Formats: sequence, structure tokens, C-alpha cells
Amino acid sequence: MKSKLTVFITTIIMLMMTVVEAGHLEEISERGTIKIGTTGDYRPMSYFNENTGKYEGIDAELSQIIADSLGVKIEYVPTTWPTLTKDTLDGKFDIALCGISRNYNRAKIMAMSDGYGVGMFGKTILCRKKDAKKFKTLADINKTEVRVMINPGGTNEKFANANLKNATLIVHNDNADIPNQIAAGNADIMITEIVEALSYIKMNPNLAAPLINEPFTRHSCGILMQKGDQEFLNYINFVLAELRMDGTLEKLENKYLR
Repeated sequence: MKSKLTVFITTIIMLMMTVVEAGHLEEISERGTIKIGTTGDYRPMSYFNENTGKYEGIDAELSQIIADSLGVKIEYVPTTWPTLTKDTLDGKFDIALCGISRNYNRAKIMAMSDGYGVGMFGKTILCRKKDAKKFKTLADINKTEVRVMINPGGTNEKFANANLKNATLIVHNDNADIPNQIAAGNADIMITEIVEALSYIKMNPNLAAPLINEPFTRHSCGILMQKGDQEFLNYINFVLAELRMDGTLEKLENKYLR
């Protein structure tokens, strides 16, 4: 039988947990802004346009919809792929949106929303159009003479390290610049996502994505946040569900991801 002290302590802890869970939405409302972490280097998800000084892409539009639903403004907090996990765990922002892959490693230590862009994401390659016929399988890429350029800290780097141990891996800190490096001949392959590859072959006729219909992996993207705030996670999932139901999410996916 539990002692009165044990029951009292348990009750206090439960009340404290309830306050914490209920506090995040209230904090955002009182602050008047929602802090959104983003790398701004990933077309067509979240890309910072230096000419306009604004973020563009499906995640930028989703961010605005979430902010509008809460009646607050967006406060963007720049992050990077190498620091994304730490910045999330440190609470530097309320949520992060920048084409973040849903995977087990992230779900173990952070919270991720329901997926969007389902079936539209998967690891593939970007190369020069003239070299497209050379690369039909991972084995064709996994050779010492093949230079594979990757951005650090994300799933592209993890995929390359796990599957391309014989290739020459080149780490390039500016993800948005890698397609230019490929086109210029400074590397042969970019490990990327289906949607990113589609975006760049539309922009540059010298680039190709020969395996775009046969990606090495399949996954979806999600909105990232700290664990422990179920009410906030439920709200984000509710917004996504409503956007899916009224057709808005499908329109955004068609606009940016297909």
C-alpha cells in the first residue's frame, strides 16, 4: 500500500508534467512568435533566397500556416545539419522544418510529427548529364575513382558512409552549392533526395538524376521538436491532418515535390 507521502509526491509530479505539457502552446501565444529552426539550404523544402531575404519552399509555406493557425509571427532560427539534433534538444526553437527525414535514430531522442511527402522521398544521386549512363547501381558508384560530395551532419552523409566505403567522399559544408560543384566537375556524384534532385535537374540542364525512379531508400519528412510536450505534438499533427483533409497539403506537395 502506498504511503500518503508517496501519493502526494506522485500527484505533484503528475501536476507538474501537466503544466509542462500545456505550457508550450501558451508560451508561444504569450511570446507572439513561433521559433522555427531551418537550415535554409534544401530545395524545394526550405531555401533561403538571398535576393529576397526570405525562405522559400514547402516547409516555408507550412511554417506560415502553422504560425497563422496560432495567431503568431514566425521567428526563424538558422541551424545546420551537423547541429540540428543538439539545437533541437537544447530548445533553441519550438519546431524545425527543412526536409527532415523521419527515422528511428531521431525518433528515439526527439519527437517527430506525422509524415508528409510520403513516397516522394528517398536517397538517390545527382550527376552530370553526360555521365548518367555510368551510374546504374550502388556498385557503379562505390569505386575509388568516383568522387561523392556530401553535406555533413545529415542522412546523406550517413548513407554515404554506410554504403560507399570505397568511393572518395568529399564533405562540402554548403549543401545548396553541391549541385554547382557537380556541374563544374569538382565531384561526380551528389547523394541527395528525390525531391532535391528533381529540383536541380529542372534548374540546370547539365545535371541528371538517372536513378530517380529507383531510389536506394524510401521515407517521409516530419516536423521535429523536443520530446515531452505531447499536447504541442498533437497540435502539429492536427494541423497536418486538417491540411491533408482539405486538400491543402496535396496542393503543396504537387507544387513543390512533384
